[in-house]
Amino acid sequence: MDNFGTKNMQNPPLKSNKCLLGTQILFRILATAFTLAATLIILTSKQTVTVFGIEMDARYNYSSAFKFFAFANMIGCAFSVLSLFLVSVLGHKGLDPKNYFYMLLHDLIVMALLLAGCAAATAIGYVGKYGEMHSGWMPICDHVSKFCHKVTTSVMLSYFAVILYLCLIIISANQSRKVQV
Repeated sequence: MDNFGTKNMQNPPLKSNKCLLGTQILFRILATAFTLAATLIILTSKQTVTVFGIEMDARYNYSSAFKFFAFANMIGCAFSVLSLFLVSVLGHKGLDPKNYFYMLLHDLIVMALLLAGCAAATAIGYVGKYGEMHSGWMPICDHVSKFCHKVTTSVMLSYFAVILYLCLIIISANQSRKVQV
């Protein structure tokens, strides 16, 4: 009878760990998909229009902020794939609370990079949409709406990846509290 009670005490943590591992894998797959989609959309965003007889070209690589955003998402996607692989391999061996701390640091760095790229793209996107009258910058989204919609979609997908990384950080922080010094 004591043996039966011992098994019941061990199953809930095992089930909890599998659920936690499944959640991490799902979030990392989604973060990979969002950053990959954001990268592909921003890299293919371009539009050429003629305004008052002048040909105007809008491309992501004309703005250093959009280039940074594209590279941040590429790096975020690559590190998402790397972390997905690490969590999958380490998860089958059983994740040690110390490993959660390292994953916390990894996720924090990736989230900071993605958030910086999103902030830069959002700032330039705002200027493109509404202009900056004090500086004499006119809004361009009235003329290149296809370009602006693609950039907006890309930035939104990247913000979703930031939210997923925030959730992963919370999970890792909660699990790394169990580290015994």
